[in-house]
Amino acid sequence: MVKEIIVEPITRLEGHGGLRIVIGDDGKVKDAQFNVTSTRFFEKFCEGRYCEHVPRITTRICGICPIPHHLTPTKAVEDAWNVQIPTPALKLRKLLINAKQYSSHLLHFYALAAPDFLVGPFADPALRNVVHVINKMPDVGAMALKMMDFGQKLCAEVGGKSIHPIAAIVGGMKKPMDEDARQKFLKMVPEQVEFTKKTVDIALKVIEDYWEVIANVGVVPTYYLGMTNKGVHDIYEGDIRVVAPDGKKMDYDVHKYLDVIGEHVPAHSYATHTYYKPAGYPDGIYRANCLAMTNCADKMATPLADEALKAMKAKIGTDPIHHTFAYHWARIIETVEAIEVIAGLLEDSDICNPDCKTLDIEPKEAEGIAITEAPRGILLYHIWSDADGICKKLNLLVATNHNIAGIEKSLMHVAKQVFEDKVLDGLKLPDPWIK
Repeated sequence: MVKEIIVEPITRLEGHGGLRIVIGDDGKVKDAQFNVTSTRFFEKFCEGRYCEHVPRITTRICGICPIPHHLTPTKAVEDAWNVQIPTPALKLRKLLINAKQYSSHLLHFYALAAPDFLVGPFADPALRNVVHVINKMPDVGAMALKMMDFGQKLCAEVGGKSIHPIAAIVGGMKKPMDEDARQKFLKMVPEQVEFTKKTVDIALKVIEDYWEVIANVGVVPTYYLGMTNKGVHDIYEGDIRVVAPDGKKMDYDVHKYLDVIGEHVPAHSYATHTYYKPAGYPDGIYRANCLAMTNCADKMATPLADEALKAMKAKIGTDPIHHTFAYHWARIIETVEAIEVIAGLLEDSDICNPDCKTLDIEPKEAEGIAITEAPRGILLYHIWSDADGICKKLNLLVATNHNIAGIEKSLMHVAKQVFEDKVLDGLKLPDPWIK
């Protein structure tokens, strides 16, 4: 008798859906799917609109990463019209996207990942949630909430709104940061840095406790897609980097993305799968997100984060790292970098400089391409403008598209490990931290 295991929904953000595993009566895994409703209606919604309006429409695509969906199309229009933004605007945008990176990664770690590890992966689902963790570990819960609150309030201060920002305009930013606000958030930074260090300690304790699982489950060689700024980890500006399973790194100008990434829709899915073109499908299956980014980076942009990256590579012992559970570790490394970048930018009074926008802008018939690194992976916008500045066409590649094929490969691998090889039976799992 064929058995189906369905986990749904995971989340509906950006069209995310659920997992489906099919097991035959012989106990063998027949299929593993990551089913999503990959609706890309926003590409049509934006046609016929002024290009300057697109960045305020696309923020509605995702409630977790509206800021990358705000900044990336703004950059794409600027690319099309050859617009250079003032340095204060660049700093404000970097502050905004790193504030989002900080809050989003902490939300993932504490609300989504931590319950499985702290309560135990086989615990009652009624207990395996963030509410139970906060009840049992109120100090940690209070710290996590303060960290996420700091990130979201900083997003609101710079972006105008924390969820659907309105601050970025073609040519820069609508307004500088207020000096009183800069001082207010700057005073909060030391506490946030200490909270981040404690979060690192919690994450490292989880890694040590679950080391056998990390080292043996879900070790799946793939390609990796990320962005770097001349090899340095960067989530706002840079070019595409692809890392092969053997570690070879290949850099591509973002304008050449169609030579790098291919798309197709497999028979079992309505969602677009992407793959690394030069290698050919299926060998070109790649993964995005934080582990892909740290695999792509030669170094992190800040000192504490770079030391953390070196420690992860030394512990796991491979480069690139193919361990799926290391995504949690990479996410914490990116969190460390985010707070370091935030601290440096808040110390810079230039973010209060009113010279934060270019007003001499002329629309023209052209096309522009831009990327940022959203919390779940590279976000790419390709926009076509007519001579009046109207959007003729829009192409989006969001993190969901980048990750589907890689998720399904990882899912199939782990499903076979669990249901066929019974790998978990031979691994030592730690006692739960809380019950």
